[in-house]
Amino acid sequence: MKIKSTFSLLFRKYSFFRVLSYVFIIAVVLSSLSVATVKSKKIPVIASVIPVVGSAGDTMVIRGSNFGAIRGTNYVEIGGNRITASGYLTWTENLIKLTIPSNVQDGLVIVSTKAGRSKPGFFANEAGIPVAVPQSVKTLQPVISEISPQSGAYGTLLTITGSDFGTARGESKVFFTANAEAAAHNSALGSGQGEVAADFNFSEVCASESDYDYEFWSDSEIRVRIPDGAATGPVYVETEKGKSNTVAEEIKLSAGTKNYVSRKTYILQVNSDLDSIDTKKGTAITLRVPRPMVTSWQPMVELTECSPEPVISDYKNTVIHQLELQRATSKSEKIKFSHTFVLSTYAIQSSINEKSVRPYSASTKSRVFFKNATKADALIKSDDEKVISLAQEIAGKGTNPYNQAKLAYDYLLQNYKLRDELRKADASPLDLVKNKKGDPYDFAIFYTSLLRALGIPALPVAGILVDSEMKTRAHWWTEFYIEGFGWLPVDLALAMGMNYKSFRSVENAAEFYFGNLDSQHIAFSKGWNEIKQTISQNSKIVYRPKTYAFQSIWEESSEGNVNYSSLWNDPIVLGLY
Repeated sequence: MKIKSTFSLLFRKYSFFRVLSYVFIIAVVLSSLSVATVKSKKIPVIASVIPVVGSAGDTMVIRGSNFGAIRGTNYVEIGGNRITASGYLTWTENLIKLTIPSNVQDGLVIVSTKAGRSKPGFFANEAGIPVAVPQSVKTLQPVISEISPQSGAYGTLLTITGSDFGTARGESKVFFTANAEAAAHNSALGSGQGEVAADFNFSEVCASESDYDYEFWSDSEIRVRIPDGAATGPVYVETEKGKSNTVAEEIKLSAGTKNYVSRKTYILQVNSDLDSIDTKKGTAITLRVPRPMVTSWQPMVELTECSPEPVISDYKNTVIHQLELQRATSKSEKIKFSHTFVLSTYAIQSSINEKSVRPYSASTKSRVFFKNATKADALIKSDDEKVISLAQEIAGKGTNPYNQAKLAYDYLLQNYKLRDELRKADASPLDLVKNKKGDPYDFAIFYTSLLRALGIPALPVAGILVDSEMKTRAHWWTEFYIEGFGWLPVDLALAMGMNYKSFRSVENAAEFYFGNLDSQHIAFSKGWNEIKQTISQNSKIVYRPKTYAFQSIWEESSEGNVNYSSLWNDPIVLGLY
């Protein structure tokens, strides 16, 4: 009571005390309002980003909530780069429109306001995707008037004239008759997966993206190369509006024969786990799960089941998953990723008349695939002096690429030894020069390096072997290119007698595995797959050496924000038909 009486006396007697009291009350009220305002702010939420795949100059539309009625200091970030003020077309509480800048990269799309940063969306630059996004819609089915020349070998450039092909290729394709044995497909694959495989036409093969077979596409003219794996028979064009008429094309391989036989269809599962997750604040993790690739001898690959749902199911031969983890994530929580594929492979049987093989022509040397397959890269050190010197010593002054490749193959078989167990992940395949002994990975990489040092287009292949007991193991081999004949497989490890239970025994492995391959090889990569960082240039990267795929990034996480452990299992076979 005394305190109250004293306050009342001071309040009546002194005017400055009354002023101080009013100021104090106003300050308390304003402080309460400020705290309430801060608490009422909400972090922005992205509901959708359109387009997911686009290019510089396109309009991006971001829908969601809590963006703010006006932009002010708020901003959008794509692939770690902020959009400048001139790039925004519209900014409202629930909608943002902006022009995609010229320096756009693949990566996360984030809206940032004073309240915080949104969970990310994803954007991919069209320029990095082999299949261009369709730019026009036609209303008529395509029509072929003529194909010239009317015969050729693998790699021959054809000109297809006609109408209604579309002004841009988009997802349109040119199909050829497949050089594969006819076989009725058993569609009883179970779990609904048979329908996917049964829909695939095994009598056809389309021009290859990885070999850059498509060179020009317009509404009335297509220039495309005859793909590896084609045979004499009908050719047609397929667009979103349907299939064209067929025109016959004769395929002639002057250097020999190559056949695709003994087809096998696999149900394959690829699994990985994340656990022991420890994050002090929100963080992003991106996983790049390798997909089995499409080749002339592995013509059908379908992703039939995927958990959780990916951001993109097929980008640069990977399945992309993204996670946004918060503080509440439990260390004991395990996040599982499961992918089921149905795919078919063929065995390759080839016979070469070495006298008919010619050095590479100027037109072949100018092709994109040739340049990529003859230069040194992160995986193939063909510019190393030790490799160049040994390659020249083995090949001498010869110019026949088939003979040079065979000489290098025989030299390694005669002078080097195989160790079945893998060496350390950081061991260099170039150690073979000194040690004369290496594992299957070493021989695939080293042999490819020798061929490239000789100017022979060669690609290392990474994948798995499936043995007669349905067990799998990571494996590596090589393919090299002969002009007019296509790619030839070489498996040095199996030729050297690697411990492996095949479905059918091979009498002379050293002779067989130069130019031939069984259908127990499943490929995930041909050559090095260089993947750009999508979160930021300073994000943490996980690279997995000596495994079933050649790719620079398997996992990516925000810098310094999270610790976790990951487990990548070798693919397993669930069924074989």
